[in-house]
Amino acid sequence: MNRRRCATAAITLVCALTVLASPGQAFAAPEPPPSAGAGTGAGGPKKSLEQVRLEIDALYRKAGAATDAYNLAEEQADKQSAEIVRLAQETVEGQARIDRLKDQAGAAARAQYRGGGLPPEAQLVLTDDPQLFLDGAGRIQQGHKATKDLLGELARTQADLAAYTKDASAQWRKLEANRVKQAAAKKEINTQLAAAKKLEDKLQKEELARLLQLEQQAEYKAQTAWLSSGALKDISRSAGPQGKKALQFATAQIGKPYVWGAEGPGSYDCSGLTSKAWSAAGKGIPRTSQEQWRLLPRIEIKDMRPGDLIIYHADASHVGMYIGDGAIVHAPRPGRNVTIAGAGSMAILGVVRPDK
Repeated sequence: MNRRRCATAAITLVCALTVLASPGQAFAAPEPPPSAGAGTGAGGPKKSLEQVRLEIDALYRKAGAATDAYNLAEEQADKQSAEIVRLAQETVEGQARIDRLKDQAGAAARAQYRGGGLPPEAQLVLTDDPQLFLDGAGRIQQGHKATKDLLGELARTQADLAAYTKDASAQWRKLEANRVKQAAAKKEINTQLAAAKKLEDKLQKEELARLLQLEQQAEYKAQTAWLSSGALKDISRSAGPQGKKALQFATAQIGKPYVWGAEGPGSYDCSGLTSKAWSAAGKGIPRTSQEQWRLLPRIEIKDMRPGDLIIYHADASHVGMYIGDGAIVHAPRPGRNVTIAGAGSMAILGVVRPDK
């Protein structure tokens, strides 16, 4: 039964990857010989297409890590902006409370003035009526308490107002810091993508087709080794109710292009796809793959079920959603579309479950 399941997974992967290949090309084509078009420049040593593939892959990996940094800075900036708005509203309300309290204090002062300018205690001493004296003593006691409460509330409101102002200043500083991080990450992304494009632009059309074959070969080799290791032994769990909804959303995006920083509806980056899929299932999760790895509950690969998120690479810079039978749906990288791939076709860091 386990052997059959592994075979099914392998077949599923081969079928999925073959879709990416050009018509008439076998997936496991022989590795092509070094190409003159893949050289490093006039007079320099020639690189094989495999070397070029590894170099391009490394550049896209760096761009992916920078994209995660950009997305995190953007998410934090959004939260800080919302907090600044909240603090501004609190400040306005606090100032309005202070104005009302000052009006009350002014009304008390005016009442005293209308009483001849004498404080209530002095007026009470001058009365000859015992009942008026007793009634007046009670009112004075209540008046003292009301005045004390009024002054106390005024002091607390003024302290709150000062705190709101201080917090707002701190949030502004954080916001500006995250804007700086965003700008640096964006520059890094564009640098890495430009370097990858420069390498790809040097290749002929036939070389680009072979480069895609090499990419698929590497994925197939990694997936086959992963399946052969027994990683999927006895895994037959079903997705939870929310996991099914997340899967339906994610697989419905197949064919849409990868765009860094995108979270739909027309394009996605890797964590944009997974975060939106789980949001569609009614479960909010962190925006970036690194935060998904840091904050979501972790599970063992042997306990994995469809809808779980598989985090890839040592820096947690990529994520895909497990769909079962040893496969994932994910947004791979610039120049590729949301697709199905082998869950073991990249280096797995771990698995997290949003609805645990």
